Amino acid sequence: MIEAKIHSIRMSLVTQHRVVILKEVNAERYLPIWIGAYEADAIAVELQDVSVSRPLTHDLLKAVIGELGATVQSILVNDLHDDTFFARIIMDVNGRYVEVDSRPSDALALAVRVKASIFVDEAVMDKAGVLLDSEGNTTPTTKPAAGGTSEKPERSKAEDEKLAVFRDFINSLDMDDLGKPNQNDE
Repeated sequence: MIEAKIHSIRMSLVTQHRVVILKEVNAERYLPIWIGAYEADAIAVELQDVSVSRPLTHDLLKAVIGELGATVQSILVNDLHDDTFFARIIMDVNGRYVEVDSRPSDALALAVRVKASIFVDEAVMDKAGVLLDSEGNTTPTTKPAAGGTSEKPERSKAEDEKLAVFRDFINSLDMDDLGKPNQNDE
């Protein structure tokens, strides 16, 4: 598992799609995940410490989990299948280990509310993680091979074609400040 943090939330001015950018804590890899507008707002509201008059859905989820005596330990982006990311919410329920299936966007919105750690499965980061080149363009990550050389992650041609659309979208975003800390970084 790779520890990550929410680096930023971006929106394409052309398509109005939103993407949450996770950054590997101990490296310079980024994981872009498309999310819905509501979930993007739910994450941003919490990250920017904006007060709302009534609890949002993820605030309600946090309250229910707490009232039931459970604590969220972490979230894990654990799979990528057919262009869809999957996540798990890892909880302690009165000493019992529990995993709950979730969309990554909902898991992330909950994680920022309960200050839970965020992890990404290594296979997911190898498949969909990106590095920035000197001009701010994204390139797929490579996985170190035995002997210290790099090789492409194991992907089929069909997977590469599907991910190419995703990389094209990411490359259309304003990434000039992506490598710079934002106001939410500590």
